[in-house]
Amino acid sequence: MQKRHTYDFGLIGNCAYLALIGKDTNISWMCLPRFDSSFIFGSLIGGDKGGEFSIKPTNENFEVDQHYIQNTNVLETIVSTGDYSYKITDFAPRFLQYDRSYKPQMLIRIVEPLKGIPQIRVVCDPVGNYGKERLRRESGSSHISFFGLPETLRLTTDFPLNMVVDSRPFALTNTKYMVLTYGSPLEAEIHETSENFLRKTTNYWRTWIKSTSIGMHYQKEVIRSSLALKIHQFEDTGAIIASPTMSLPESPNSTRNWDYRYCWMRDTYYTLTAFNNIGHFEAMEKYALYLTNIPMQGKERIQPLYNVVGESTITEKELDLPGYMGNQPVRMGNDAYTHIQNDVYGQILLAILPLFVDNRFANIEKRQSIYLLETILEKIEFTMDEADAGLWEFRNLKQKHAYTHLFQWAGSHAACKIAKQMGEKKLEVKAKELLNRADAHLKNCYLSDRKAYAQAEGVTRMDSSTLQLIMMNYIPHNSQLAKDHLKALEEDLRVGKGLFYRYKHADDFGEPETTFLICAFWYVEALACVGRTEEAMEAFEELAGYSNHVGLLSEDVDYKDGSMWGNFPQAYSHVGLVNAAYRINNKLDKPNFLP
Repeated sequence: MQKRHTYDFGLIGNCAYLALIGKDTNISWMCLPRFDSSFIFGSLIGGDKGGEFSIKPTNENFEVDQHYIQNTNVLETIVSTGDYSYKITDFAPRFLQYDRSYKPQMLIRIVEPLKGIPQIRVVCDPVGNYGKERLRRESGSSHISFFGLPETLRLTTDFPLNMVVDSRPFALTNTKYMVLTYGSPLEAEIHETSENFLRKTTNYWRTWIKSTSIGMHYQKEVIRSSLALKIHQFEDTGAIIASPTMSLPESPNSTRNWDYRYCWMRDTYYTLTAFNNIGHFEAMEKYALYLTNIPMQGKERIQPLYNVVGESTITEKELDLPGYMGNQPVRMGNDAYTHIQNDVYGQILLAILPLFVDNRFANIEKRQSIYLLETILEKIEFTMDEADAGLWEFRNLKQKHAYTHLFQWAGSHAACKIAKQMGEKKLEVKAKELLNRADAHLKNCYLSDRKAYAQAEGVTRMDSSTLQLIMMNYIPHNSQLAKDHLKALEEDLRVGKGLFYRYKHADDFGEPETTFLICAFWYVEALACVGRTEEAMEAFEELAGYSNHVGLLSEDVDYKDGSMWGNFPQAYSHVGLVNAAYRINNKLDKPNFLP
């Protein structure tokens, strides 16, 4: 049987940068100085134009075991041949220093012989401007500086420098260190500093996990997903990106190759829900600060997405790169920023709701809060009756989507709570009026013959986004309507125990070929909501099996062979897993499930 396609990479990061490290030891993806900057290593989509940073054995036949140090974002790769083996420890330093998070743009690679005398070759060849520029290099006494980026990239090492410069093989007789820095170089002693940073970084992540609220079921999966999600936040501004990667195809030769290194308002709502479910509220507070830098005055729309520093223009371009497994085009930027997607206003209100109604938050500035509430309610009112591109970002199809109206309804409901908490009666009345208008639109999406809600007003097709009608309690969980609606979605969109298509109709690029993992986890939540808990558990366990060797999830899955597709790792998918596990754990805590 042919091996299914998987992404054989581990992810490291520290909320300042992210990097994908292949089982072949290469840094296959790393963007600096921001998540949405050009890659300095990008063979994932750039091939030979993407540069390389690898520590490979001279023997072409070797085996690899790659795993995380338990409860951390520190990655270990063990390379073995018949004669020797060695271990590479890769990590992005992160720990508390002077009451602040220390998160330098620094990659540390520790290479340790385990058996025999490993014969290895180190290649460090970074690039600039999406592979268009080879960097000029200059050797020092114990480092190589690379010039051509906005700031200097420097590799400090105790490896024999000539061997690294010439990429020549040599014998690894003792533990060696490599520290790659952008901007400020490492000036301290390399051995002591690297080991100290490793110890502090390991302790940081393990302490963070200890402070995480996780139910007894599916702990291993939730811990890995939580660690992955944490480093998707660009801590400097609070932005949370959809994925570290760009232009990985949703299915082979589909041309559905998108750049996801940006902050979607919608994704952030779900991500913050996941963080809140595991008891980590710091991400929400940082995101609230990010929102303050987004223009919301007057009739100006809020875009579906912004870049990591809150800038609005994210022009989509095609790059002259070979693409992942030859998949073209390679797109940088995302024209979805120009779309009308009217669900975003409700999601912003839902994302910040806990800041107002949870008594653990005592530092909310009322004047700014009233302004934010007024502004977003105005935008919900302004866009209430408007067709939009929807959450699937159709490029040539505008409809009055049930999903959009659901979040206008839910956002207005959240606004009612916030206004009541602040004693703003006029705003509370306005929010209730908008809630009723959104409800009327949702009623127009109901199909009496299917006993279910359609994708949009005036159509009959099913859409997995309407699973949210159950999850958001618009359809009461214990109602026959919830059971009927779920049945209709299962009939049209489910494959296997839990995989789900977003929709089955043709869009701008034809009919989708792969299933979408976030929809599958929404299905798990919906099953739990209606009381089908054992089925929810079966589906969850099937979906968790689609992770790669270190527990990371892609955006899409081909149900025919379980192959991973789409951008990777996908925050949406890990968010879905965390929230689904939370929903199941809440059900299993009920007395009838106790042993």
